[in-house]
Amino acid sequence: MELKELYQEIILDHGKNPRNKGRCNEFNSDAEGYNPLCGDKVHIYLKVGKNKEVQDSSFEGEGCAISLASASILTEIIKGRDYNVAKKIIEDFLNMIKNEAKITINSLSDEQKTTLMSLSGVKQFPMRVKCATMAWHTFDSALEGKK
Repeated sequence: MELKELYQEIILDHGKNPRNKGRCNEFNSDAEGYNPLCGDKVHIYLKVGKNKEVQDSSFEGEGCAISLASASILTEIIKGRDYNVAKKIIEDFLNMIKNEAKITINSLSDEQKTTLMSLSGVKQFPMRVKCATMAWHTFDSALEGKK
C-alpha cells in the first residue's frame, strides 16, 4: 500500500468512526471552535487532573471528514498525557501542517506519528488547513482554560 493511500484510509476511518465523540465524564475544562468559512464546529471537553495531566478528552462537533478525523486523532493521541507533552504534541502538529516540519516528539509511537502525519497532506489545500487545525487550537484553549 502506498503511503498516500494509507493516509487517506486513516482519515476516512477516523472521519466515519470518530473516537471519543461525545462529552467525557466529569470534564472540568472545555472550549468551542467554529470555522465560519465552511461551517465546521467543534466542542472539546477535557478532564484535567491536579498536576495538569489530560486524564480524559472528547469532542462533539460537525463538519467535513478532515475536521472530524482531526478531532478524533487529537483526542485519541493526547488522552493520558501530561500538560507539557500535550503542549509539545499540539505544537509539533501545528508546525507540521503550517511549515512542513516533521513530528519530533519522542514519546509517540511510530503508529501515532503515522496517524498524525496522515493529516499532513492538507497543507497542499490552503482552504482545508483550518479544517485540520481547528480542533487543535480549540484543544489548546481548553487546556489553557480559555473558552
